[in-house]
Amino acid sequence: MDSQSSLLGAKTWSLEKRRPSARARAEKQEGAVQVIDAEDPATEPPSPPPEDIDWSAVALPFVFPAIGGALFGYDIGATSGAVISLKDAALSGTTWFDLSPLATGLVVSGSLGGALLGSILAYLIADPIGRRKELLSAAALYLIGALLMAFAPSLPALVAGRVAYGLGIGLAMHGAPMYIAETAPSKVRGTLISLKEAFIVGGILLGYLGGYFEIGEVGGWRWMYGLSAPAAVLMAAGMLWLPESPRWLLLRACDDKGDPSQLKGEARTCLKRLRGARASDEQADEQVAGILDALNADKGEDLGADAWKELLTGPNIKALTIGTGLVFFQQVTGQPSVLYYAATIFKDAGFAEASEATKISVFLGSLKLAATMLSVVVVDKAGRRPLLLAGVSGICASLLALAAYYSSGQSVPIASVVALLVYVGCYQISFGPISWLMVSEIFPLRVRGRALSLATLVNFGSNALVSFALPTVQEDLGQAGTFFTFFVIALASLAFIYFQVPETKGLSLEEIEEQLSKS
Repeated sequence: MDSQSSLLGAKTWSLEKRRPSARARAEKQEGAVQVIDAEDPATEPPSPPPEDIDWSAVALPFVFPAIGGALFGYDIGATSGAVISLKDAALSGTTWFDLSPLATGLVVSGSLGGALLGSILAYLIADPIGRRKELLSAAALYLIGALLMAFAPSLPALVAGRVAYGLGIGLAMHGAPMYIAETAPSKVRGTLISLKEAFIVGGILLGYLGGYFEIGEVGGWRWMYGLSAPAAVLMAAGMLWLPESPRWLLLRACDDKGDPSQLKGEARTCLKRLRGARASDEQADEQVAGILDALNADKGEDLGADAWKELLTGPNIKALTIGTGLVFFQQVTGQPSVLYYAATIFKDAGFAEASEATKISVFLGSLKLAATMLSVVVVDKAGRRPLLLAGVSGICASLLALAAYYSSGQSVPIASVVALLVYVGCYQISFGPISWLMVSEIFPLRVRGRALSLATLVNFGSNALVSFALPTVQEDLGQAGTFFTFFVIALASLAFIYFQVPETKGLSLEEIEEQLSKS
């Protein structure tokens, strides 16, 4: 471990890339059983050759699930402009444009409420129906929600569309990272899951652009919401074409939820299709055998029908602490507050032409996308921990600078702009993409569906909590006090990452599970 491990007596983890030692395999040779001890280098079986990645085969199993993330981001961006359009007497095109604060809140938060419900739904259905059908369900709900919003004849119909769309968000944000993690080659898994975050940010930017171009049209809000329908159709078509997750099929086989031989054959076929023409039969068989070894080793610890007890027992609770902690801190380290003040910060700095909300949104969306792409490029080289530690350190510094700016009488406006840009950039190379990357990696396959459901619920629940509490915090503490509070929370998140979060780059999902169970 690096020199950081000696600081403050911290216990940091480096997950060594090696074959799972707890999966000692018995092989028959000349009628005798030879037990291989993976701790003994003399008897450790040779590692399989590195995967030869066929990018033409890897791309589509990533792109179609990632569209689900882009549709989530698009809703965030589109809503910022749609609410302005909807409430304008001249632009709304409705007789019910004069929305009360409660009605406006229902429109804005309707998709968030649906996402919370979708997270609960994912817990109930994700493991029984599989990753592919879950994403197909998300695409269908996206389409239904988009059409309801685009053609809404009344406020209740619009809110219903928002909730239906939110249900799709909940399922997509659960199913997409899981499908990508379970189907991607190990050495590019981090790049692909981080790239899904780039799709979310790209969706936000497209939503902002849609608002910018349609804000002057009568009924423009209908177009802003309705333009997500074609993307939902594309997502559904892609998921119909893609194979099921081989790991999910093997989990069904180990749990005797179908013909084991048939399920294993399907898993092997799906794996070869996902890896492309370069994948050999030997590589497919090796990966299937490794996944089955991990599942069979875990089966002895299965606690049966008590799903919650299984999830909160042994190494699972460690992974759950890491995963839910990351998505919680991702939401409570101030991003809504910082972006809330974006227009004011730019205006105070003298950028009058950037004071329009739509233009500022497009600018910040472009910055977020550029920073996310930087993370995508380096995540499988630099690792997860270094990016988290560096990015969250930058978040702390920028929040402290914003608190100082507002407590000192706002005397140096350009300093606030720099702090804002640093915050956005640091968030997008750390919490933005890497929280969901690690959540999709660290949970054992047997509990992965349930664990990601809980993590998704924590994510949207903490988002709702911050959104609900933020106005009261701002009123009670003022601008400087609000940013200083988020600075303290960010420091706590930095300590959490340093002491609790492991490095997982380059490891297979089974190797991550094995090493977490030992630490």
